[in-house]
Amino acid sequence: MLSPSRTRPPAPSYVAVLRTRHASRAFGAALLGRLSYGMVSLALMLAVKGSTGSYSVAGAVMALFGATSVFLSPARAALIDRYGPRLALPPMATVYALLLSVLAYATWQPGTSGFRLGALAVTAGACTPPLGPVMRAVWSTLVPDKELLQRAYSLDGVAEELLFVTGPLLVGLLVRSAEPAAGVAASAALVLVGALALVASPAVRGQGVRPPRTAPRPPARRGQRLLGVVGLRHAVMASAGVGLCLGALELLAVAFTEQHHRGAAVAWVMAALSTGSAVGGLAYGAVSWRRSSRLRLAALAAGLGLSLLAAGVSPNLYVLVGAVAVAGLFVAPAITTAYLIADESAGVDSRTQAGAWVNTAVNAGSSGGTAAVGLLVGQLPLAACFALAAAPVLLCAVFMAGRVHR
Repeated sequence: MLSPSRTRPPAPSYVAVLRTRHASRAFGAALLGRLSYGMVSLALMLAVKGSTGSYSVAGAVMALFGATSVFLSPARAALIDRYGPRLALPPMATVYALLLSVLAYATWQPGTSGFRLGALAVTAGACTPPLGPVMRAVWSTLVPDKELLQRAYSLDGVAEELLFVTGPLLVGLLVRSAEPAAGVAASAALVLVGALALVASPAVRGQGVRPPRTAPRPPARRGQRLLGVVGLRHAVMASAGVGLCLGALELLAVAFTEQHHRGAAVAWVMAALSTGSAVGGLAYGAVSWRRSSRLRLAALAAGLGLSLLAAGVSPNLYVLVGAVAVAGLFVAPAITTAYLIADESAGVDSRTQAGAWVNTAVNAGSSGGTAAVGLLVGQLPLAACFALAAAPVLLCAVFMAGRVHR
């Protein structure tokens, strides 16, 4: 007869997550592909600027690339949910990698037409494979235990945060000895290899390929029906607020450091945000929470908003760095919780799409926050700009907390 110590299930830790059967292989493949996303923005920006000699053209091309990549993400995720990652992901990743390769070739030569680069950027962005949502759907299959899934999502979020710090550094090293277009080409290779390795892993192979349904509904209608779920709608709303805070904070940090004649110190401010987010994400995932996910999301959103308010009244750079680090403690936990709510709210056949809506909300909110604050900086005191940037996420927190207690 086995002793109780041998029959007891493993403790829900990060080690237990990585020891889950087939998890490390799938996670490693997904991270390899997602490293491309950390590199491609800076690489493409530098490549287009080098080819056209125009910052405005580079900015326009990046805006087109980002818009189609972000706003079409739920539609691409719906294809993954409908046909399964084994069938839908390889052609998506292949076309995306080919288009990035064409962009790399086009930007390698000086004098390339901005219209041509814009057209290529639009089509490439439209085909961006949703490796993050796919991996989170895989986690839901591999880790059915809720506490362990929370740790898996926290680990996933922190790793993604680090990729977006590492990616630009790799591009910086690459352009020292090669053209920026080489960074675009490297991004194409990474996403293709990572996506193919992910679908070849047993974790994805075991999911099988779902046959097409008869009389399918258009993806837009499915997305609208999915957003009708209250929990997911709250997660998307809060994620948009978090993204808005992040987009606004980046520009506000630049304005603050320039106002104090320490412009180069903005890198330390953003490093504090990333460090705080990583620490907060790992700590949050290690705790067994008793409160509901929606109540926790409201509290985390409130913490982020209040931290941003505190950052706005910082008397000097050192206090700002500390306040931003505290704000970072709430970022990864909030996004992790939003993904958990999305997973709880969606059925098995729409998990990828639900996660993509959260991802889209964060990215769209970030772009909107940067644009909105860009109009306010210089017109209002910085403290007022910080307060306005914090207002949406604080309102989201109050709204969600009120709904949870009804």
